[in-house]
Amino acid sequence: MENEENVVRLAKPQKKGILKLVFSRFILIFLLFALELAMLISGYFYLADRFPSIIYIWRIFSLVMVLYLFNCSMDNSAKLTWMLLISILPIAGTVFLLFTQTNVGHRMTKKLLREQIDLTRTILPQPQDAADAPADDPSGSSDLSTYLCRTGCFPLFGHTAVTYFPSGEEKFAAMLEELEKAEKYIFMEYFIIEEGYMWGKILDVLIRKAKEGLDVRVMYDGMCEMSTLPADYRKLLEKEGIRAKSFSPIKPILSSQYNYRDHRKILVIDGKVAFNGGVNLADEYINRIERFGHWKDTAVMLKGEAVKSFTLLFLQMWNIGSKEPDYERFINRQTDAPVNAAGFVMPYGDSPLDGYKVGEAVYMDILNRAESYVHIMTPYLILDGELETALRFAAQRGVDVKMILPGIPDKSLPYALAKSHYKALLAAGVKIYEYTPGFVHAKVFVSDDVKAVVGTINLDYRSLYHHFECATYLYKTPCIADVEADFQQTLAKCRAVTEETVKNEKFTRKLVGTLAKFIAPLL
Repeated sequence: MENEENVVRLAKPQKKGILKLVFSRFILIFLLFALELAMLISGYFYLADRFPSIIYIWRIFSLVMVLYLFNCSMDNSAKLTWMLLISILPIAGTVFLLFTQTNVGHRMTKKLLREQIDLTRTILPQPQDAADAPADDPSGSSDLSTYLCRTGCFPLFGHTAVTYFPSGEEKFAAMLEELEKAEKYIFMEYFIIEEGYMWGKILDVLIRKAKEGLDVRVMYDGMCEMSTLPADYRKLLEKEGIRAKSFSPIKPILSSQYNYRDHRKILVIDGKVAFNGGVNLADEYINRIERFGHWKDTAVMLKGEAVKSFTLLFLQMWNIGSKEPDYERFINRQTDAPVNAAGFVMPYGDSPLDGYKVGEAVYMDILNRAESYVHIMTPYLILDGELETALRFAAQRGVDVKMILPGIPDKSLPYALAKSHYKALLAAGVKIYEYTPGFVHAKVFVSDDVKAVVGTINLDYRSLYHHFECATYLYKTPCIADVEADFQQTLAKCRAVTEETVKNEKFTRKLVGTLAKFIAPLL
């Protein structure tokens, strides 16, 4: 009975009245941000009034920043956006660019993460049997493994059984079953944790396991404390024996580091089992509640050697700023017999702070090497020039490129932006479909019946450039057939997008998409 009361207190949604909203932490931080901005703007006008020559200094400085943009390694689409912003608002645009490029908080996070990656760069050696097996295969899995090992520590593993889940409900049932089997530790890292039925059932298991002496750790993105969780939730979990951290919690201080969110979804149990995919820990992901029609999502469960990579990914984020990182206790300590499974598995992570565009590189590699088909599910479509060119080129050289996107959007602006890409993609031969029952949140690539990716990485600037992400690359694993079968079953519930439907799209949506394209890299 006592444990049930704990779950109710920690996982039951609380009603939010208008007074509670007005005096909420979100409103307070918003007002403090607005006050800081007002002070900066007032300070500029005060100086401009007292020292008129400052305007000419700013114009020269704006020119310097434009020259900086021409020579920096920033994505070309982002460069164009910044140049447009500076041309329209020279002073505000220049200050904003300078702010995003020099922020101390951003640099500190980058330094701390780099320390963890450098510390663990060789902790997972590439198994020789997995390295040799696909070496002569035209799919390029071996080359991709070389690239991913260069960006971090993401070897290609054999001896890993993979189960594909075509819905959040199926993943949730498997999660509960595997959590009950935990004997040593449970590591959870999720972008969203929201109080409700799903989290309540999971939390019930976590509390019991913590009381049994297991090392239970929960990490969630700091934005949760602004929207789905109380500000003191970490302390509430710790009272139940669960070690908890929030990544980059929002504080009333202007900082560009808030732009980098932890969008990963990882569960590791005893180093033997790992889950990955698009499913967060909130009730809409299992269709317990309805927000945007039926919620279509996907996930995978790994058992075997490749679980080590997800253990490492979790610990790298958990240990940021830690003086005594604990890798050796959890990495390469598994002594169980190898899992007898066909194919190869390569989990990988993507950081916005390391200079590598890992998520985009993997997707483009699949598109560029495809021979027969590439089938894609994604909730958002906000493309840079390189990725749009890769999609169009694949279709133009005869590859069957099909994309499934939401029929019911969760956000109107990204929906309009996605549609702004439709005309060019259709003209190149890309086939686009919209899921009529509701919202597609799945992030899936499957190609030629031999490779697939299931993970957290959307086809938009947020995922590809600004978020910490992770995914699972599959090569010749039996479950790839399940991924393709799920795509076809989902496709049967979709409407086709044609040149005629694009032409008849609402004028206001076309206008919003066209205008928003100018600032897409900042969204």
